Amino acid sequence: MKKNLKKIISTNRKANFNYEIIEKYEAGIELKGTEVKSLRKSSVNIKDSYCIIVKGELFIYNMYIAPYEQGNIFNVDPLRKRKLLMHKKEILKLYDLVKQQGISIIPFSIYFSGSKIKVNVAICKGKKLYDKRASIKKRDAERNIKRTIKQNYI
Repeated sequence: MKKNLKKIISTNRKANFNYEIIEKYEAGIELKGTEVKSLRKSSVNIKDSYCIIVKGELFIYNMYIAPYEQGNIFNVDPLRKRKLLMHKKEILKLYDLVKQQGISIIPFSIYFSGSKIKVNVAICKGKKLYDKRASIKKRDAERNIKRTIKQNYI
């Protein structure tokens, strides 16, 4: 059985559109038992979530994990802050980058790596409105090129 099989649970699709991604990191996440069961059912939303470094530790805020149906009293707050597990050197490097103005840490995707749950966090810089328009034009141009190539070969 393959141990490093990656099964993506959820991705933040708006991150590519709203942010310019500078660098990506992989982090573990500290969860409770019923949260893991909810993640196995893919009941998670990371669209509005963000990461903050507090006292040398990295936390993820606003990540919604739906309460597990059979969890009854063991369910926890769906929007609680959760600790991300990274090496101290990586966290210090992230902290130095975040001190710069306009740089933020955004969770990009959450997935299973074997039996462990990992979060892919990205160092991002917010795009301006004209940057978003440029990416829309680029995407439309690529779409038109693919469409014409497909029509010419069929």
